[in-house]
Amino acid sequence: MSLDTGTDALARLAEERVDHRFKGLPPDTEGHSVGELAAQRRNLFSDGFTTPVLALSAEHLEHNLALMESYTARHGLAFAPHGKTSMAPQLFRRQVERGAWGITLAMPHQVRVARAFGIRRVFLANELVDAPALRWIAAELARHEEFGFVCYVDSVRGVELMDAALPGAGRRVDVVVELAAGEGARTGARTAQECAAVADAVAATGTLRLVGVAGYEGEVPRADPDRVRAYVRRLVALATGFDAAGRFAGLSEIVVSAGGSAWFDVVAEVFAEIPELSLPVLKLLRSGAYVSHDDGHYRELTPFNRVPEEGALEPAFRLWAQVVSRPSAGQAFANAGKRDAAHDLHLPSARVVRRGGGQRPATGITVTGLSDQHTWLETTPEADLEVGDWIGLGLSHPCTSFDKWQLIPVAEADGTVVDYIRTFF
Repeated sequence: MSLDTGTDALARLAEERVDHRFKGLPPDTEGHSVGELAAQRRNLFSDGFTTPVLALSAEHLEHNLALMESYTARHGLAFAPHGKTSMAPQLFRRQVERGAWGITLAMPHQVRVARAFGIRRVFLANELVDAPALRWIAAELARHEEFGFVCYVDSVRGVELMDAALPGAGRRVDVVVELAAGEGARTGARTAQECAAVADAVAATGTLRLVGVAGYEGEVPRADPDRVRAYVRRLVALATGFDAAGRFAGLSEIVVSAGGSAWFDVVAEVFAEIPELSLPVLKLLRSGAYVSHDDGHYRELTPFNRVPEEGALEPAFRLWAQVVSRPSAGQAFANAGKRDAAHDLHLPSARVVRRGGGQRPATGITVTGLSDQHTWLETTPEADLEVGDWIGLGLSHPCTSFDKWQLIPVAEADGTVVDYIRTFF
């Protein structure tokens, strides 16, 4: 599966016909293709879009893509942004075009999406023990010499299941041993000794090839810079010990991978300390939430708050809802709810209000809750909110924002919609 083939698949997205499946689109676009709709350059606020509608800022999206491209290059990092965030092949392509080594994913069906759109390198940040999925991976590796695939292993039992499921002939599946971030962390072998036992099990197979180590520092208990730094140094020490033991003989490079969206500055710092090993080291960062950023969880946690001299990400999401009820002076309801907005980490936040073509800050408006299809708003007298007003909501947690929308308009600052992002969850 080549990027050229992926280009054809992306082009076919523009041929998809708009219908009732896609929330928020103008009703009079029924039957139009996505490409035709994009060419119309409709205005999000005045050309028929219905609320609730989620939009991405064209300018902020481009800014975020460029910022992480320059950040990773400046720190000598390879970049495989986590695609589970958006599951949007159009964004995968833009990330690869901005220098990404490949795309990180979490589940086999996500790999199938990436391959359908020509992504050549996939890092699966999970142990894969599903036999049908493993056989599909093996067949894909056999059919496509250019396909690069790496996944986690964190147990001897997992290695045994993988080995039993894979055919004995053909390319071996590349794996990295996952080191847990501590007791109580999510996955990964807990100790260096357990990691060595997993590596020994890999070496005993004819189907797997050990290519490095990996982990996720976002699971460090009571994470702070010192604890995260200590964990990433344990990960580097594991790679160094494996190399000294000759476990990477015959490779062209050693993979050392970490990096969510909250501590990549510490990962970059420690990865810069990696000593010279017997082979070049692919220092692979996997942050994914940066592409849209947010107005909540990651706005608070982004490493750019600690290193402002490196730049700043910009929240690209805006969920537009309409005020449909104003039952009292202190309360209002808008027509977006749990099916439209992320709410697992923080509630949405009121950012701006539009009325009659004008826009102002959402002063005096607080989101206090979500029902299935309503946003609960608490208002002060200065809110000046009326039924019919549009309210722009900032969202928290991109991973549970993208998944609620199959087709997302990309709008310029004046509301002109220039593209539509298709998601595959």
